[in-house]
Amino acid sequence: MNGEQSSNGKEIMLETYAPQLEILDPHPAGTMFRSEEMVLCQLFVQPEAAYVSMYELGEAGIAQFRDLNPHVNDFQRRYVTEVRRCNEMERKLRWVSGELPEPPPPPKPSPRVLTPREINILEERIDYIESEIQEITKNAQNLKTDYLALIELKLLIEKTQTFFQDHSAHRKISASVQIYNNDGALGHLGFIAGVVATARVPSFERMLWRISHGNIFFKQAQIDEPLKDPVTSHELQKTVFVVFFHGEQIKLRVKKVCNGFQATLYPCPATYKEQQDMLAGIESRIKDLEMVLEQTEQHRRLVLANIARDISTWMVVVRKEKAIYHTLNMFSMDIVKKCLIAECWVPRCDLHILQKALDNGVKASGSPIPSILHHVPTLEIPPTYNRTNKFTRGFQTLIDSYGIASYREVNPALYTIITFPFLFAVMFGDMGHGLIMTAFAAILVIFEKKFAKNKTDNEIWNIFFGGRYIILLMGIFSVYTGLIYNDIFSKSLNIFGSSWQNVYDEGTLRNYSTFELDPKDAYTKTPYPLGIDPAWQFAANNIIFLNSFKMKLSIIFGVLHMAFGVTLSVVNFNFFKKAELIFLQYIPQILFLLLLFWYLCILMFMKWIMYSADATDNALGTSCAPSVLIIFINMMLLKESTAKGSCKPFMYDGQEIIQNIFLAIAFLCIPIMLFGKPVYQIMAAKKQKRGGVEGGAGGAGAGGAGGAAGEALGEALITQAIHTIEYVLGAVSHTASYLRLWALSLAHAQLSAVLWQRLLKIGLGGGSPVNAILLYILFAAWAFFTLAILVLMEGLSAFLHTLRLHWVEFMSKFYEGQGYAFLPFSFSVILEADEVDIKEKPNGGPPE
Repeated sequence: MNGEQSSNGKEIMLETYAPQLEILDPHPAGTMFRSEEMVLCQLFVQPEAAYVSMYELGEAGIAQFRDLNPHVNDFQRRYVTEVRRCNEMERKLRWVSGELPEPPPPPKPSPRVLTPREINILEERIDYIESEIQEITKNAQNLKTDYLALIELKLLIEKTQTFFQDHSAHRKISASVQIYNNDGALGHLGFIAGVVATARVPSFERMLWRISHGNIFFKQAQIDEPLKDPVTSHELQKTVFVVFFHGEQIKLRVKKVCNGFQATLYPCPATYKEQQDMLAGIESRIKDLEMVLEQTEQHRRLVLANIARDISTWMVVVRKEKAIYHTLNMFSMDIVKKCLIAECWVPRCDLHILQKALDNGVKASGSPIPSILHHVPTLEIPPTYNRTNKFTRGFQTLIDSYGIASYREVNPALYTIITFPFLFAVMFGDMGHGLIMTAFAAILVIFEKKFAKNKTDNEIWNIFFGGRYIILLMGIFSVYTGLIYNDIFSKSLNIFGSSWQNVYDEGTLRNYSTFELDPKDAYTKTPYPLGIDPAWQFAANNIIFLNSFKMKLSIIFGVLHMAFGVTLSVVNFNFFKKAELIFLQYIPQILFLLLLFWYLCILMFMKWIMYSADATDNALGTSCAPSVLIIFINMMLLKESTAKGSCKPFMYDGQEIIQNIFLAIAFLCIPIMLFGKPVYQIMAAKKQKRGGVEGGAGGAGAGGAGGAAGEALGEALITQAIHTIEYVLGAVSHTASYLRLWALSLAHAQLSAVLWQRLLKIGLGGGSPVNAILLYILFAAWAFFTLAILVLMEGLSAFLHTLRLHWVEFMSKFYEGQGYAFLPFSFSVILEADEVDIKEKPNGGPPE
């Protein structure tokens, strides 16, 4: 918005501002059900009041500002000088932080905004601290460099004493060296002594040999203890060397090689007495230098300790100020009115916070001109903002990872809080494993404040901690489904006894190892009160029974979940005033789903209720119980069902007619889904076109509109065809996809049983001392594999499958996910992002 438009908008707003605020709902609906209602606001702020107002808005984190200078270079904006100043202060503070021996304490809470004068004082103090630490560090490095040189010289003299020993092997060398050094006679040997890095000694020696054509004598001795680099404090491995040579020309060549290999040369006397005198002087200087170094280091530690108390607070202050000026650079300047103009998205229920921040800025600046808030009507799609807390944040993150919700559409995160851990628990149903997961998550929740303070770069830990409430609910629900499955570490609990009874005498039990229990005689006709009867734990057909039970449950849960997702689309249609889509899209979709797949679930319930082992009618006995899947396939293929013997081909009278009616209605729903919405759009467009012509539209314009309408119709037909095919085929594939609930539950139970039978059961097989030791080892292996495979790996697998069921099978029925996130100007978010940058780049670089 340019300055002229801004001033005109300001004049209009002065007249309409008060009544517009009265129209706004003071208590709008902004819950997890759908995103907050957003308002585009225009602000007119005096420059002297802008800083305080922006500070309060940064603390509140309620406004997302728009850049009104998109084509202006960053270096040409109004507050670029202030941003550069803050960048420089931040760089200096980062460098000082890197010099601290320990991490600084957390920042102190800031009670108020700092004035420009206080900011200037802080900047001067940061400059002084940086220069002081630089000077101290430079002096310390110079002292350490001198100290290193003295240590090297001392070690060199001590090592070279062996080279000049006056024994038979070196007597001639020593005498020649003395004559050469004392008398300067060119007919005798000279020498150069120094220190070089140990890693360079082999190549150093070869180079000396080559440049002298073998006319040198090279002696070396490695320094045992590593030395410290005065700048980096890294350990240095060095070697003392002495090169004996003849002639000045070779001497110059040797010195050049020493310079090339960064060898340090030291003056070294040849006689023993001179060496001892030099050693005494060097040791005295080393002691004096050690004392000075200790005092320098104490002073440096004291200065850094005084700085460490406040450096985190200063860093927060500087980052906040930089964020404020960076945001102020998004404002446009009305030169005529001499005020800053801003536009921002704000949740409607937070407008009073925005107004209060503007009023506080005016009050702090003492300006007689108030800041003005103006509500701007717009057709632009607002950002999506779902207000969360520490409990709901993890679930909202799962949904946002798929796609940000379109503005004000139904938020799946509200229902995911229950459906996600429940579907996970259906696959992970084991009381023991669920208790382990619950205990782990409970520890994270109970000590969350302590863990939140100890920030780490470990991504796995951060994921676990961020999803602690999700893991807690998954563990609790897994305990519940484990109770229903009557499964705890692959064993059963006998809480209510059993509904099956023994019908064999003692002799029969002793003579046979396996038995068959006839439901007519062994079953007490009293259902087990909760979950699965523990007698199934010992049944040979345990897997067959549980397979059928869990497979049917997965289909039932899947159809209910998808039907709920389709029904949620009605809420969107009603909210966005698209009531026609309820009849043209929702009703055909829900009928197609229910008449086919919910009918399949009804047949399952009927089979469970109607057929029994003790039925008086043979047609209702277990031998005549039909396959529900075969009935459904025959229904879809319009194939006649057959029966054997006295069994009935259908489960109830008139089943074939009802199934054909259901099938016909379901298939009639397909053309409605395919053509209903495009035809309605054509009729609406024609109606609008007639209204335009009657209102005075020209014939040429009407012809152009007709062509555009034709193109739009073709595009609408193609889009609707894609959605219809996706839904119809998806109804089949998505229903089958929910069978993963059964498959993973079966795999989890079987893995748990294998661990019990192959590991722990072996250790419990005897009572000898050897078995006690074996049990100790096997229990450790069983516990390790239980945690590593059944809890971690199986838990991760079930989590990913549950995530897919929500993203694809559930949310695809009603969720568009075409929105963009609300990113407010918030100090907490900015500071957290800066902390991540600091961990990636610990220092701000060396001072310039």
